[in-house]
Amino acid sequence: MIFAGFMLLVITAFCMALANLLIKAGITGAGGFNPSASALFRLCRQPAFVFAFALSGIAALVWCRILATQKLSTCYPLFVSLTYLLITLAASYFLQERISVQKMAGLVVIVAGITAVARG
Repeated sequence: MIFAGFMLLVITAFCMALANLLIKAGITGAGGFNPSASALFRLCRQPAFVFAFALSGIAALVWCRILATQKLSTCYPLFVSLTYLLITLAASYFLQERISVQKMAGLVVIVAGITAVARG
């Protein structure tokens, strides 16, 4: 994987991690979510939720560029791993979610995997 492709992948992962945090904030701000038209309407009035969808759209466009220039067998595992890592750390920091010993061990394995795949 070339450096420019890896940087695009990092940008995409950051966008998706932030989008997930914003979706969570939007759902919380809307008072929760259930599959109904009124709940969806309340959710769509949450700025965090709307911004999250915009970020997801940007990430999808960048992902298309990545797919056009990089190997899927390399970039998809890196993207999923990096996004999981970022979301877990951000949820711990911003949402005060607890990271268990098992999660921490998994994150260490993921970072090792990211390193191995990125160099391969």
